[in-house]
Amino acid sequence: MTAAVAEPELDPREELTTLVAALRVHAELCRESGATGLEAYRAPPENRSKTSEQSVAADARESSAAGTGVGPRTDVSASRANDPGEQDREASARRLEMLRVEVSTCTRCRLSETRTQTVFARGTGSSGLCFVGEGPGADEDAQGFPFVGKAGQLLDRMIEAMGFARDEVYVANIVKCRPPNNRKPEPDEVAACRPYLVEQLELLKPKAIVALGATALEGLCGISGGITRLRGTWRLYRGTVAVMPTFHPAYLLRTPSAKKEVWLDLQEVVRHLGRSIPGRK
Repeated sequence: MTAAVAEPELDPREELTTLVAALRVHAELCRESGATGLEAYRAPPENRSKTSEQSVAADARESSAAGTGVGPRTDVSASRANDPGEQDREASARRLEMLRVEVSTCTRCRLSETRTQTVFARGTGSSGLCFVGEGPGADEDAQGFPFVGKAGQLLDRMIEAMGFARDEVYVANIVKCRPPNNRKPEPDEVAACRPYLVEQLELLKPKAIVALGATALEGLCGISGGITRLRGTWRLYRGTVAVMPTFHPAYLLRTPSAKKEVWLDLQEVVRHLGRSIPGRK
């Protein structure tokens, strides 16, 4: 009877080295195939590409089911590229920026001689609402944005009371340069600047415009007269866009009692836009 020969016991360090080498080979195979898990390693070489594709497809299905929104970036890009509305918004934003640069060097009227800088607009207009005032004041001329002084701070509170965020409302003026001593812009100055505002509104396509004061209403709709008589009654800009005339915030700073009438006007604007008055059911 032959005695069994005992196999030599492996050194633990050698066993660990062998295991690490095997894992390294496995990891390299997975990297080349793009797959994960032991199944990819066990698959015959000719099937590894197919296994990788199945794994990617399975991951996509799981992500979709989980609602994570994870998926190929090309799908998102294609979706945006095929969305005409998104294309229009991006094109309008680009053109507005080009127009802003064009306005910054404008010398169409004498207001360019005394300005510090032009005042183009602020906000995105994503809410469908636009406010149009008369012209920049000293603070606006210094900072380059409309309605940033005390009247602008009051306008911000009015916008907030309507239930809108400050930046989702577009704010502009009839003229882009400050008239000296904050005087009313002359007819020829308004006429020289009007094409800029017309293009702004064409690009924005607002659902409603609030005309702040008589000069704004006249510049938009060609209607002249006292704002006390004209406020609170809907007008039309170019026969299509609803315009609500109301008092200018600067007037409200001098005459706080008129805030009640302005709030009535602004509530009508909120209803026109299909939104509810904040704080009311």
